[in-house]
Amino acid sequence: MKQNRLERVIRGMEAMELEQIIVSAPASVFYLTGTWVRPGERMLALYVHKSGEARLFANRLFALAGNVDAPLSEFDDTEDPIALLSQSVRPGTLGIDKSWPSHFTLRLMEARKDVRCVVGSAPVDDARMCKDEEEIALMRESSLKNDQAIVTAMGAIRAGAKESDVGAAYDRAAAALGATGNSFPSLICFGANCAEPHHSTDDTLLSAGDSVILDVGLCWRRYCSDMTRTVFYGAPTDEQKRVFDLVCKANAAGIAAVRPGVPLKDIDGAARKVIEDAGYGQYFIHRTGHGIGLEGHEPPDVSRTDARVAQVGMVFSVEPGIYLPGRFGVREEDLVLVTEDGAEVLNKLPHELRVIPAE
Repeated sequence: MKQNRLERVIRGMEAMELEQIIVSAPASVFYLTGTWVRPGERMLALYVHKSGEARLFANRLFALAGNVDAPLSEFDDTEDPIALLSQSVRPGTLGIDKSWPSHFTLRLMEARKDVRCVVGSAPVDDARMCKDEEEIALMRESSLKNDQAIVTAMGAIRAGAKESDVGAAYDRAAAALGATGNSFPSLICFGANCAEPHHSTDDTLLSAGDSVILDVGLCWRRYCSDMTRTVFYGAPTDEQKRVFDLVCKANAAGIAAVRPGVPLKDIDGAARKVIEDAGYGQYFIHRTGHGIGLEGHEPPDVSRTDARVAQVGMVFSVEPGIYLPGRFGVREEDLVLVTEDGAEVLNKLPHELRVIPAE
């Protein structure tokens, strides 16, 4: 077990007055044990008690015996895993991972009438929000590799290219750098598709005058990166240049607002104010950022509705955008680490007006 991380989780349990929890999300199990399990439809449960007791319940098909640094109880497909797990659960309140399938929860409630199940993900989620030194080093490496991969992908923006061609170029570059996959499906957008913040990369052909959004991230030793840059194919119009400049200024304002103790909603507000003051507020239609680490999206939110404050060790995105329906869009995104005195930007690719000559 990662003892320091387990102790942080237990402190969170105590703050929530939870004596016991079940952790089942693969990323959270990995966070505490150092072993990643993809359970499919089978049960995976890490039982944690505030006393420090922790036991992993897993199917023998996962071949964890001797390969996981945690007390292990195994079962096979001929056995009832809930019956095995219920022997360790104490009477009283039990925190259940928000991602644990309901059929497991319902069966456990049926087997143990003396247990009251509540959502109990917060102790692990809160611990994961503030990265330790090992995690920070991996996040830095992941982001720097992402810098390299996105530059290669930009090289695929040429006459006759499709969005999917640029996405494939990114995937090849990331794999060549040792990535084990993407943080999320790459979002490559041409022209009017850039006005859809979550446009799915398709076979749209590149045209002169297009804005091009590349929103990409890779997984490096389980840790995710995420970055967005907007470039132009052919000379941008005055409005495209004005919008690009505004978004870059909003990105810089959001990052400048980051420091320990600042409400996350104020970071959102700092980025949003730049765009609103310029008259484009209605076209900034999403939150300013999201947490990232073992998953591409994880707590916290950098939004008007998140009441939490920035804490040392948090890593989240700052990604303002302006989206003009049917025309074009611009988004510029960086990952920032909250430090003792401000923020460290993890990716190093500068924000600059990049124009790829139209052929």
